[in-house]
Amino acid sequence: MSVQSAAADVDVDLRQLFASLARNWLRIVMITLVVTGLAFAFAWLATPYYKATAKLEIGPRESVFTRPAGATNDDKPATDEEAVATEVQIISSPDILKKVATDLNLEKVPEFDEALNMSALNRALVLVGLKSDPFDISPEERALKAMHDKLNVYSIEKTRVIAVEFSSKDPKLAARVADTIAQAYLASKGNAKKESNTAATGFLGPEITDLQNRVKDAEAKVAAYRGQSDLLMGGNNSVLATQQLSELSTELSRVRANRAAAEATADSVRKALQNGGTLDSVPEVLSSELIQRLLERQVELRTNIADLSTTLLDNHPRIRALKSQLADLDGQIRNEAQKILKGLATQAQTAKAREDQLVEEVNQLKAASARAGEQQVQLDALQRDANAQRQQLESYMASYREAASRADRNYLPVDARLLSKAQVPTEPYFPKIGPITGAAAAASLLLMAIGTLLKELFSGRAMRPAAGARFEPIEQVTMPVARSEPAAFEAGDAGGGDSVADDRIRQSAARAAPPDEPVAKQAPEPWRSRLGEIDVDRAAEKLIGSGAARAIFVSPEGDEAAATAVLVAREVSDAGLRVLLLDLTASGAASRPMLDSGLFPGITNLLASEAQFSDVIHPDLYSDAHVIPVGTADPVKAMRAADRLPIIMQSLTTAYDLVVVECGPADAQGISRLVGDGTEVFLSMLEADEEVTQAAVKLIENGYPDVTLVTPVGHEPGNPLPGRRSAA
Repeated sequence: MSVQSAAADVDVDLRQLFASLARNWLRIVMITLVVTGLAFAFAWLATPYYKATAKLEIGPRESVFTRPAGATNDDKPATDEEAVATEVQIISSPDILKKVATDLNLEKVPEFDEALNMSALNRALVLVGLKSDPFDISPEERALKAMHDKLNVYSIEKTRVIAVEFSSKDPKLAARVADTIAQAYLASKGNAKKESNTAATGFLGPEITDLQNRVKDAEAKVAAYRGQSDLLMGGNNSVLATQQLSELSTELSRVRANRAAAEATADSVRKALQNGGTLDSVPEVLSSELIQRLLERQVELRTNIADLSTTLLDNHPRIRALKSQLADLDGQIRNEAQKILKGLATQAQTAKAREDQLVEEVNQLKAASARAGEQQVQLDALQRDANAQRQQLESYMASYREAASRADRNYLPVDARLLSKAQVPTEPYFPKIGPITGAAAAASLLLMAIGTLLKELFSGRAMRPAAGARFEPIEQVTMPVARSEPAAFEAGDAGGGDSVADDRIRQSAARAAPPDEPVAKQAPEPWRSRLGEIDVDRAAEKLIGSGAARAIFVSPEGDEAAATAVLVAREVSDAGLRVLLLDLTASGAASRPMLDSGLFPGITNLLASEAQFSDVIHPDLYSDAHVIPVGTADPVKAMRAADRLPIIMQSLTTAYDLVVVECGPADAQGISRLVGDGTEVFLSMLEADEEVTQAAVKLIENGYPDVTLVTPVGHEPGNPLPGRRSAA
């Protein structure tokens, strides 16, 4: 079985764990009552403190009727959480607190100046340098420090309200200080506004005078430049040259359109005349009254010719005369068209001449307009400068009049108001006797219960084998028996009882007999002392009665005698004491029967710094005792740290009622590191021989006169714990 698997076979016994509360209930209750009583006495005797609260609302207080013209609430920054937090810092600033301390003369109140009523203890602490001397700082600073400790300024969540809390032994003083702090804050805000208003008027006065002079100069420059540049203004507030250029451009466009129309009409008439086509489609020809009459006469003649052609031949004189008249009419129409063509040509030439004249005038006006534009740009710049300075002057004058009127009427509303004054408290906020006493009782009871459970858990007494854990068979330690020593028998015992040899024969027969073959039961032989030794039960009674913290067992006869320490440890553990067995034998003869394994970490691992206490302490599988085995570390490396054994023993005796140490065949020098206050030294013996006698004599001669001989012979172990097997 490995160390890890063996350790995993252990579980927490909750019943045993919480049973420790019942075993230690008296100590828990007593300590809880003591702590509760002390808390009650403290709360009853403590000086009561009273707390008063004044509340301030942060927000704009400007009226709609007194607000400056053109100003709205939107012009002011929103009162957000950061703004409220800033006002909290202003209220608790040293300047306001100093003013309050001066107004209320708090420097003369002992509560605010510890130097006025120093106790003898405080003076002694100052003399030895454990406390600073209050006289090293001024009374004003001492009062200010005390006010800081008693003042609590905070903003109420999700509101714009600030609470000013102040605590004092005097309830009236607490309320008065809280109200005075609030009033001092409002006064400081008013003074700040007054200073700002005064600074504004002081700045605006000279600035207005300077602006008036600059406005005059700027307007004079505008007028002078306008006269020098001869910029004449036309309609639509524009320069005259620009306006004329616009008008000429419009006229040029009209003339060009007329010329183009005349040329197009003349061209269409010319083409009609050249091609012999009809002139009826030309509008200008049709618009002539003469041509209209000729065309009407032409239609009339054609109608007559058509009528006469029905009765007369083409060569008839009448028809020929009509056709001759019709030909003359065509000639007259074409002549009139020629005249119209000449008129259109003349009109186009006239328009062309007018166009040339207008183009020349437009070019001249373009140059004049460009010069006027440059001059207008410079004039506009001068005008803008003059307008800007005039607007600034008007704004400054309006602000100056507003600030001056507020200063004259002393109307400077602050952005805060006193929401509620501090009321004189009737009950102290400290101490609360009921809550303090109840909290102390509950806390002490809880801490004692937790401490008891942790102590039980870390000691290992609350550990048990895990469910389903399997243990390998171990080699049982045979309970030793004493051999026959005739010289040691007392005279009265010579004829009575059986010999030790007979006892060994009977025990061997019992071990060798088959399970189904009964062995004759013999009455137990009464135990007899030979060298003044005591049995296991009496050794356990001696340790319990003397209240010993350590029991050192020396076994000069070797590993078989190591069973004595195991039996004594179990007997004391069964009596209800917390017992730990420390195995210092080379072979682990004492701890192996208790753990069913020799692979657990133990004292050698602890000395070699390879493990901690919680790693090397294991529960006995057959009793409530705990055991620290030899371990698995290198013994040579472990012995280099043997000087740590006294420290380890001291720690173990602090955690356990009894520490049993099995040292094997050690001498007096070997056990010297293990001896301490409340130590009992035992010598384990199996047979009363010379070896045991010499070992006892050497221990007595080397400083252990109270050594006690103890033997396990004849001891009958009790029933093991439920679910556990007997080790012997």
